[in-house]
Amino acid sequence: MALSAPARPERPAQTAMGIIETDIPARLDRLPWGRFHTLVVVALGITWILDGLEVTLAGAISPALKQSPQLHFSNTDVGLVSSAYLTGAVLGAMFFGWLTDRLGRKRLFFITLAVYLLATAATSLSWNLWSFALFRFLTGAGIGGEYTAVNSTIQELVPARFRGWTDLVINGSFWVGAAVGAAGSIVLLDPALLPQDMGWRLAFLIGALLGLVIFLMRFWLPESPRWLMIHGRADQAESILQEIEAKFAMTAQRTASLPRIRIRARHFTPLAEVLRTLFYTERRRTLVGLCLMASQAFFYNAVFFTYALILTDFYGVGGDQVGWYLLPFAAGSFLGPLLLGRLFDTIGRRQMITFTYAVSGVLLAGAGYLFAVGTLSASGQTIAWMVISFFASAAASSAYLTVSETFPLEIRALAIAFFYAIGTAIGGVAGPVLFGHLIDTGNRWYLFAGYLFGSLLMLGGAAVAARWGVAAERKPLEAVSRPLAACD
Repeated sequence: MALSAPARPERPAQTAMGIIETDIPARLDRLPWGRFHTLVVVALGITWILDGLEVTLAGAISPALKQSPQLHFSNTDVGLVSSAYLTGAVLGAMFFGWLTDRLGRKRLFFITLAVYLLATAATSLSWNLWSFALFRFLTGAGIGGEYTAVNSTIQELVPARFRGWTDLVINGSFWVGAAVGAAGSIVLLDPALLPQDMGWRLAFLIGALLGLVIFLMRFWLPESPRWLMIHGRADQAESILQEIEAKFAMTAQRTASLPRIRIRARHFTPLAEVLRTLFYTERRRTLVGLCLMASQAFFYNAVFFTYALILTDFYGVGGDQVGWYLLPFAAGSFLGPLLLGRLFDTIGRRQMITFTYAVSGVLLAGAGYLFAVGTLSASGQTIAWMVISFFASAAASSAYLTVSETFPLEIRALAIAFFYAIGTAIGGVAGPVLFGHLIDTGNRWYLFAGYLFGSLLMLGGAAVAARWGVAAERKPLEAVSRPLAACD
């Protein structure tokens, strides 16, 4: 049966003073899940797959970099280039996050992906420590910018009742990339198949090729109607939303049941207002975001970046076999958000964030002690990490969910960038270098002290979430955090 075209609604009311009254947010939230949302998830969620690929390759190839005839990296050098990647991600997130709120979501998720593509391809041509570190820095800048542009877009396009699970699964897809990187390293680092100094170079081209395909897919995605609405482009937002609604054969005609919002259009949000919102108006939410981001960043960046070195230095695993041990770790980390994600929308944000952070902290301390006393084999260590990562990955993903939905639309991208940057700088940049030094000592108890510190951070995050977490489940973004431009 043929479907009739949706009726064209009246345009949003707009006065000469630039005040817009619209039901665009409510219409976006009432949509059922469809192919459009699947395209959004695939074309934008690939960012986390790319990041997982990059991080895993960096960890898996670290033994190859140490054995490279041209590079001859030490454990400290491996930690240094890992920190260079994270530093680039921090600065890239801040710079591109600022641009995303000013210039739009769509324009920036093309720019950031292009930066990533060029930089990761250039990494394969590195000739010494400093060239490798520079290209990794630029790769991180592209990925950091992707986080801000993509996270804000997904939050604004996905209906409220699906937002928690979708966001956790997308962030958890980092580990799909990790699995691809681990599997690729098994083949590319096999000296029987490729020369020793060629395999790791080809490994970095995997991400570039994957990113190129996604770059083309993104041409079919629209700009965020919510961003257009705030920036006074109501007609364009209405046109895009009508096209989206047509995909669901839904009428765009307004009904009395749909809530409307009145906002004063603006070209940009002054930095002073951003700072006032973060550090005064919403200072409690800022504290929650910082605690959650910093604790999970230390956990994953310190532990996962150096996991390959643990296997080779303490368990005698060959560099070409590291990928086999990373695959179970990646599986646990993806299954956690996938299976636990819906509980964040049903049981609630605060309860599930507290639970996953607390369990992760307790399990990390226990596994660290077993490592220190020498109880675990390489396989036992991997099983322990798989169980821990099941809960810790859901916890880490919920940190990104929290900072991207609990701040106003006008500063969403910059807020994501701020928390990602500060959290990563506190918990991530120093972590790989610290653990690199701890591994060089060859002392298991020193490493246990590092694990124990990470455990305490996760338990602290759990306590903060339990006390001040935001109950954002199934609520429209505008109800969770009122837009700065909203009019009474």
